[in-house]
This record gives sequence, C-alpha cells and structure tokens, in this order.
Amino acid sequence: MGTTTLVILFIILIALVLLAAFFSSSETSMMAINRYRLRHLARANNHTAIRVSKLLERSDRLLGVILIGSTFANILASSIATLIAVHIWGDAGIVIVTLLLTFIMLLFGEITPKTLAVAYPQRIAFLISYPLMILLKLLYPVVWLSNLIVNSILKVFGVRTKAEAIEHLTSEELSTLVREAGNKIPDTHQDMLLAILELERVTVDDIMINRNDIVGINLDDEWSV
Repeated sequence: MGTTTLVILFIILIALVLLAAFFSSSETSMMAINRYRLRHLARANNHTAIRVSKLLERSDRLLGVILIGSTFANILASSIATLIAVHIWGDAGIVIVTLLLTFIMLLFGEITPKTLAVAYPQRIAFLISYPLMILLKLLYPVVWLSNLIVNSILKVFGVRTKAEAIEHLTSEELSTLVREAGNKIPDTHQDMLLAILELERVTVDDIMINRNDIVGINLDDEWSV
C-alpha cells in the first residue's frame, strides 16, 4: 500500500467519522425539538419548519434513513481503519484500531454531536433537514423495506408504530406548560391563562362579594381633586 493510498484512506476515515457525527446529531435534534414551537413556526409558513414537520410525520422512516446512514458510516470506517492499522502495525493493529476507533467514534461520532444537538435541537434540526430529505428520497426503497420488516415484527407483539406526530395535552399538562414558560409569558398573563383553565372548578362563592362588604358611592357627590 503506497503513501498516497494511505493518505486517501485517512481522509475517507475522517469523512466517515464526520458523517457518523452528522447522523448522531440528526437523530438527537429531531427527537428533542420542541414540537409545539415547530407547529407554531409551520403555521407561520416557515418553510424549514414545514420540512422538519413532514420528516417527523413518519418518524419510523426518518429513523430508518438516519440509522441506515449511521450504520454504513460506522461499518465502513471500521473496515478502512482496519486496513490502515494492519498496514502500519501488522496483525497487532487489529486490536489497536478496535480500541482507538471505539474511542474516536464514541467521542467525536456520538457524545459530542449528541450533546450539541441536545443544547441546540432546533438550529441543528433546521440545518440538517434538507440533506435528510434528499437522503430519504435517495434511500427510500431501502428505508421502505426495512420499515416494512420492522413494523411487521412489532405488529406481531401488538406494538403500534404509526403514532401521531404530536400528542394532545390535558388541561393539567397545559397548566404545567404555562407555569414553566418563565419570562416568555408575563406573570399576570400566566395567572389569567391558569384562571381560564381552572374556570370550570370555580364556584359562585369564590367570586361572589357579600352585600355587606360592598362599598357604594353617591354619584351626586363632588369629585375630590
């Protein structure tokens, strides 16, 4: 194996590690994105949000293309790293490359991109949505076949895979969202929204003022300045 070939293999290996990082961040950001904010942006005719929403409508297909790409990148990176290691260290290189590549893939292909995706899910999801859409179209036959097999297996065990893209909230869950809005919603507005949600539990006694506690004024009295 010549020096030029070795350099090319190293470049391909680095590219595959970056590709694995791309798919890792894609999976985490797409699953961690705020679905309610996404729906709001899509209704505001944000084209990127609409594209992300379409990808999430069939999460099984989205995960299919991500995992296919991730598996391809990891297996091919392992094969190329083995070729390089055997050329440099001989048979002992297999053990060395196994430990080294595991560390590199774990650090740069998994932990770092996924941590970044958790910190900025919307930015990354919007950024990678277009490449994912293209990959889904290119790999659709493979994705469709793999999903068909997986869904058939899960169906045997009574697992439903075609769930709604966004779950409906109960009034208690909506109240929790309002309370955790922080400074996004002023305190007075939070109190008003929570009061509306609790309106059905309000009784007449809660809002009625006893006649003896009512203070009246004479309309004929002069206004004090």
